[in-house]
Amino acid sequence: MCGIVGYIGKQSALPIILDGLKRLEYRGYDSGGIAILDEDASYQKKVVGRIRDLEQAVQEDLRSGKLKGQTTLGIGHTRWATHGTPTTANAHPHTDCHSRIFLVHNGIIENHAFIRSALEREGHRFSSQTDTEVLAHLIEQHFSGEPGTTLEHAIAQTAHHIKGTFGIAVFALDDPDKIVVARRGSPLLIGVGEGEYIIASDASAIIKHTKQVVYLHDNEIGILKPDGYTITTLDREPVERAIDQIEWDIEESQKDGFPHFMLKEIFEAPQVIENSSRGRLLLEEGNAKLGGIEAVADKLRAVRRIIIAACGTSYYAALIGRYMLEEYAGIPVVVEHASEFRYHKPIFQEGDALLVVSQSGETADTLEALREAKAKGVLTLGIVNVVGSTIARETDAGIYNHAGPEIAVASTKAFVSQLTVLTLLSLWLGRQHNLSFVFGTRIAKELALLPQKAARVLALEPAIAAIAKTYADTEHFLYLGRKYNWPAAMEGALKLKEISYIHAEGYPAGEMKHGPIALINERCPSFVLAPSDSVYEKVLSNIEEIRARGGRVIAIGTEGDRRLASLADDCIFIPRTLEMLSPLLTALPLYLFAYHIAVLRGCDVDKPRNLAKSVTVE
Repeated sequence: MCGIVGYIGKQSALPIILDGLKRLEYRGYDSGGIAILDEDASYQKKVVGRIRDLEQAVQEDLRSGKLKGQTTLGIGHTRWATHGTPTTANAHPHTDCHSRIFLVHNGIIENHAFIRSALEREGHRFSSQTDTEVLAHLIEQHFSGEPGTTLEHAIAQTAHHIKGTFGIAVFALDDPDKIVVARRGSPLLIGVGEGEYIIASDASAIIKHTKQVVYLHDNEIGILKPDGYTITTLDREPVERAIDQIEWDIEESQKDGFPHFMLKEIFEAPQVIENSSRGRLLLEEGNAKLGGIEAVADKLRAVRRIIIAACGTSYYAALIGRYMLEEYAGIPVVVEHASEFRYHKPIFQEGDALLVVSQSGETADTLEALREAKAKGVLTLGIVNVVGSTIARETDAGIYNHAGPEIAVASTKAFVSQLTVLTLLSLWLGRQHNLSFVFGTRIAKELALLPQKAARVLALEPAIAAIAKTYADTEHFLYLGRKYNWPAAMEGALKLKEISYIHAEGYPAGEMKHGPIALINERCPSFVLAPSDSVYEKVLSNIEEIRARGGRVIAIGTEGDRRLASLADDCIFIPRTLEMLSPLLTALPLYLFAYHIAVLRGCDVDKPRNLAKSVTVE
């Protein structure tokens, strides 16, 4: 869950690497470092803190003359700690015993303790608590520096000893003028320019310089030199790989005048719904066209059960998708925490399909669930936002979100896009089974109207900010909903926890009487999702139970609902829509409420403590 940037070419490497690290800081931000090659000498700087602190330290060295800044080869890293606390010693890049090899790493080396002990017996000296450092020393062990021995050979030999995941970028003083990269399980891509190459963990660090990228696959090595690059397998077999084109622009990853990326991304919801459904909604046919699944359409029509595996926000989207698929496609659905999927020995049946949902397409737990199903011969599908991601490549078929880059660590627009795609999938599958033309048309037309309804909800931001101010000092919340909106309540509680550090519990409202009601008092308010739907009366009963125990209630309801207004202390009203689509609207006030509370509490909204955007380790 760290960010890697590297550069080799004709420009000064330093500003390109530092700028790239800033764009990747959402992947980790407790420490950072950079290493530059200058002819036969090297420069390295590591700091605890943000990339701005690293940049300041490097600028001081430039002013003092310790660094010239004109070098054309270097690597950088921004860290999310797994092994070892954030310290300068634990920050990347890491080196070998003689500081001749420099390495940055994203992933986890599971057998690092065994390797460290073996290397220490060979006389290697370690200076950090990290699992990563063993990689540098193993490369040293295999890299003699003698004529004919190459850095890529040493890395290939090292990879055969490693259990775990890695995306690495390495250079060595004894094999200069090249950067060698390798991956297994952790994303890594190469930006291809004119006589220059940029390595990064994702495209946001590259898009400013080039839109042409090559995605490294598992167990592959890339050798980058100023005059070209080659890709091979770990066994040195050459690989031919087409160059892909990034479809979004650098402007899409800027704040556009918003104070935080999170607020910008919340306000992109209308555009996200539109982009995720553009060209896919067949309004006159009451159906959807999903090109990404056409190759397996016949198999999908015959599916008897769908298992969905996801983590975090994607898991809550999947729970809502279960209601959609069961109600409108008539297909039984099981939703699993991807992080636990492998550990209960899943039993697959004939006619099963596994659907994995991930914003990044690199989520480690979700990838392992996917690979478990593929090993058993199960049809696999994916819903991902990142083109060329590992999940996109490894599933049999899938659907892209088309939500554009999401920079804030706490996901918002990805959730909106996932729900949109799940609606489209439910519509398509439903029309293959028993969903009528009349109701299919109604779903399609209502989804087409949803961007303007989402815009109406976002226009309520000042009122929602005022409500947030009332509750900014609260330390405990309950979030409650039923049917389609209980996963939305869970998502609202998650956002409050993630960015404001307030303890919040999300529950199906019917479960409140089975324990959580004991928490209700004047200091523990409840955020209740109560749109006018099939479970409306039951949710109102839950509100009455909260009020009877002195609890305060914030409610989201449907416009014109005077009854709800008379029961709740604070109300937020959304436009009327289909029950299945209501979470696409109820999520937006939940996001704005969490955002404004976090701002009032002085929290770092875009980079919450202890979190990273792309969870590429188990």
